[in-house]
Amino acid sequence: MVGTAGAALLAASTLHLGFQLTVTVLVYPALARVPADDWPAAHDAHSRSIVPLVVLTYAALLTTLGWSLATTPRSAWLLLAVLGTVITFGTTALAAAPTHARLGREGRTDGAIRFLLRADRVRAAGALVTVAGALLALG
Repeated sequence: MVGTAGAALLAASTLHLGFQLTVTVLVYPALARVPADDWPAAHDAHSRSIVPLVVLTYAALLTTLGWSLATTPRSAWLLLAVLGTVITFGTTALAAAPTHARLGREGRTDGAIRFLLRADRVRAAGALVTVAGALLALG
């Protein structure tokens, strides 16, 4: 997969990986240290600030992945990029987003925080798989 669509997919997947690693290494660990008394304000501020970044980053990745699928021949590497994206987006939809909703509704619990941190590591792994697939598809 050589060309503009492939380069755009690599750029978007790399942007997504950088975003995801920032969340995994910095944002969520800081959020996990917020005491229960300060939780509602901190979680609300986190949610308000991160949602626009998630929407833009995910939209860029979905757009370039769709473009690549529509305009380039299928390869195992392109399908690997698709798999990584499915892992990341699926984990967001099925684990991270519902956990955030619960944390916002019910407050901070250690169990929910541990689950969110684990789910986030799965998303980071998926983002890495996406970049690997996009990079190898270029070759």
